[in-house]
Amino acid sequence: MVDWNLAVATATRLMRPGPDVSRDEARAVVAELRRHARSAEEHVRGFTNLGTPETHDTPLLVVDRPGWVRANVAGFRELLKPLLDKMQERRGSSPGNVMMGAVGGKVTGVELGMLLSFLASRVLGQYETFAPATRDLPAGANGGGRLLLVAPNIVHVERELDVEPHDFRLWVTLHEETHRTQFTAVPWLRDHLEGEIQAFLAETDVDPTTVLERVREAAQSLVGGRPEGEEGDEGRSLVEIVQTPAQREILGRLTAVMSLLEGHADYVMDGVGPEVVPSVAEIREKFQQRRAKGASRLDMALRKLLGLDAKLRQYRDGERFVRAVVDEVGMEGFNRVWTSPNTLPTKAEIGKPADWITRVHRKPEA
Repeated sequence: MVDWNLAVATATRLMRPGPDVSRDEARAVVAELRRHARSAEEHVRGFTNLGTPETHDTPLLVVDRPGWVRANVAGFRELLKPLLDKMQERRGSSPGNVMMGAVGGKVTGVELGMLLSFLASRVLGQYETFAPATRDLPAGANGGGRLLLVAPNIVHVERELDVEPHDFRLWVTLHEETHRTQFTAVPWLRDHLEGEIQAFLAETDVDPTTVLERVREAAQSLVGGRPEGEEGDEGRSLVEIVQTPAQREILGRLTAVMSLLEGHADYVMDGVGPEVVPSVAEIREKFQQRRAKGASRLDMALRKLLGLDAKLRQYRDGERFVRAVVDEVGMEGFNRVWTSPNTLPTKAEIGKPADWITRVHRKPEA
């Protein structure tokens, strides 16, 4: 269904070259990122009161852009396997279907490679939650993930923003280490997230005609060709438009969780920052400006189409939620959010933190 090797080859061939650094400079950057990750772990744990050294058992990998692509393709293969198996079973094994599947797999592989080549130059770091261990890419025990820091992208952005490199590298690792702490300190979180994603994928229409019709409707919406009288798709990405009603419900819950995780990481990054990153205020201001404006009109169009604008809102809305809750009930009160899936905020509560506080912290009636 997907030619994964072709996806990697396509992404590697199309991706932009990294910044110009010498071999010695590259080694120094990698070594410094590893040191920062170790210190960031202690800073994050102390600030959040989450986790212990014993629970922090997932590996750190400092990678280049091709390495990030290979790691993500391995994760995609693992996560999408149930859906692809279902589609393969639906398609059947007649010679014609097998041939069409082979052709379709190559087309999908090229498309996925193009998407990854676009993203590979933009991601600074990532906690891979569903990372299978491979010969070249270790992962945590018992299905745990791995933390990736994309060295050339970090160097590129610190130069673009003209900020102090050592401060910027530590600032980035604080954000990514917070994600690693979230998943290693909260054992049920990974399984809950995977369950939601698999439920989302299980609702996917596997009939090619239905999928084609949904994509055509989405394309009409994006170019203003929606049939007269149909409203409600303005401002939504292609990813959102093609979903079924059941998937939209799941997507709402996933959006709330991702807003929490991203907002929490931003809050921790800025909370720890003043103590250990002297130029944190300058970095934050310049980085926010970069997030908001994008690199070009094409970049902004692609972000919209792929739903990356929604991710920017997740950072902003999630950080506001965390800050409001901590201001009201303290860090320990906020940490009740990690008790169980039932204490996670809903999408509505992300925008109204007081409602979450009332629901989770309400006193039992006498």
